[in-house]
Amino acid sequence: MEIKKVGVVGLGIMGSGIAQISAEAGFDTLGHEINLEYLNKGIKIIEDSLNRGIAKGKYEKSYKDEVLAKLKGATDPKELSDCDLIIEAITENLELKKELFRKLDDICNKKTIFATNTSSFSITELAVCTSRLEKFVGMHFFNPAQVMKLVEIVQTLVVSRETINTVFNYALSMKKQPILVKDSHGFVVNILLNPYFVEAVRLLEQGIASVQDIDQAMKLGAGYPMGPFTLMDLAGLDTLVSAFDYTYNVYKDRKYAPPLLMRKMVQLGYLGRKSGKGFYDYSTDPPQPVNLNI
Repeated sequence: MEIKKVGVVGLGIMGSGIAQISAEAGFDTLGHEINLEYLNKGIKIIEDSLNRGIAKGKYEKSYKDEVLAKLKGATDPKELSDCDLIIEAITENLELKKELFRKLDDICNKKTIFATNTSSFSITELAVCTSRLEKFVGMHFFNPAQVMKLVEIVQTLVVSRETINTVFNYALSMKKQPILVKDSHGFVVNILLNPYFVEAVRLLEQGIASVQDIDQAMKLGAGYPMGPFTLMDLAGLDTLVSAFDYTYNVYKDRKYAPPLLMRKMVQLGYLGRKSGKGFYDYSTDPPQPVNLNI
């Protein structure tokens, strides 16, 4: 199946990045949000990203106009009805995702492939909310989608080979490196990464080392491009706590259980970069660790 028109539902940090790279790859891309305010915010995220690329000499000025010409916005889900592929990138809430896919299943053409960008939820559990089990797949991009090369293509027991091949080629056309993963909670990256995050927070709670020193240890000692606290702030602490809870409830293993400190930070609204504060305060340049009175 050839992909010509792509719908991206949810234009937050992840969705806007996916919509941008889809449009950059030449696909007619429709970004959908629940209202005009959120839609405008999502389009602005894309425009700001392109402007940064121009400022760094990565793009010519005309490139921005070329990309935006391939991108349209919508608040009416019916406008997604003729998409060849729809990628869901809304908030990491299982019930909201199920509700969305039920609605889209009624609206969309039977040929439309559904993909979810969930970082941890069961693809099968979402797929059974629809009547298109053979056309339902996971496409897990990584933040920021404009930069990170990996896409986890997650297959259920009954998804068709045609669907897998179609989304695999779509990812390649965006200059991404797709890998094929069976439907399992956390897939590959997060099932390895989440315990790393949990242990970093526990080291902090125990007073073993500071936020900055733990980050420096993993950058300089393990060769990671950024430390765990910087990466958690980038991912969003609310998203991580939700994913940790879900994974822990599946495996009942303490290594996936979100530390109390993270829960308290989410309650305070310290969500990371998107809220301006997480483990670091992003109102300063460079960001400084937040005093958490541990």
